[in-house]
Amino acid sequence: MADLIQYYGTGRRKSSIARVFLRPGSGKFTVNKKECDVYFVTAQQRAAAKRSLGIADIGETFDVITTVKGGGVMGQADAVKLGIARALMEFNPELRKALKAEGLVTRDSRGKERKKYGQKGARARFQFSKR
Repeated sequence: MADLIQYYGTGRRKSSIARVFLRPGSGKFTVNKKECDVYFVTAQQRAAAKRSLGIADIGETFDVITTVKGGGVMGQADAVKLGIARALMEFNPELRKALKAEGLVTRDSRGKERKKYGQKGARARFQFSKR
């Protein structure tokens, strides 16, 4: 029985989570069983998602299969970017240096700030009136 060769990486951004699988292939890029160009509508989203592949210069040798859930589309694109970078490091640990120089290895920890008690929101206060 032939074993399936694939490399896995998880990417997170805000509340988005991406599971990324790199398999040897022809360079096909699918997100939630759709083509990348169909799922990510704007050029900025596509560029963010494919940025890790461009640094490593091996975009045509792997098929990228991702499942993404949660958050908005831009957060999902950034989650895919981190997932691809982690999967590439699993494939070849020597790529870490090039990916780290571009800032693709570090997870962006910024998220939504919680609402505080006695206030209207995270930072917004209730309106004050002296009279």
